[in-house]
Amino acid sequence: MTSQTQTKTTSNKISNYLMLTVLIVVALAVVALLLAVQTFIWGGQDSQLAAIILAGIGLIALAIAGFLIHQSRKQAAEVKLEIPKVMSIIECQNKECSNKTIREFQRGDYVFKNLDVPCPKCNSKQMITAAYKEIREKEKTYAV
Repeated sequence: MTSQTQTKTTSNKISNYLMLTVLIVVALAVVALLLAVQTFIWGGQDSQLAAIILAGIGLIALAIAGFLIHQSRKQAAEVKLEIPKVMSIIECQNKECSNKTIREFQRGDYVFKNLDVPCPKCNSKQMITAAYKEIREKEKTYAV
């Protein structure tokens, strides 16, 4: 179970909702740019300002869409998931022995499970009495 102690990094997957939003913004930006070109070519002298404003809106929308994709990929790459280490406590059932062993959790372990492995001290039966997750304290950082 050494794979549980490793830190996993998520892939650069972008949320479906964010991708849908970006695609809608890009489509609207392309429409704005096409309208700007059409207005500039066929509109005459009076509609040049409208064409420039539509072109500006389209370019700004494309820039925002690109920035959203860049930031979401960057943020997804920084997310790290740490799988906690789970431990089992095994105690001897002989009251005089009171041998206690801590081991890494194994598939099929549960509390009050009788084990086939005898106690190393007195050779009586053993039982799992607890299972818990190890909690690591976060490193403290001090501002200098």
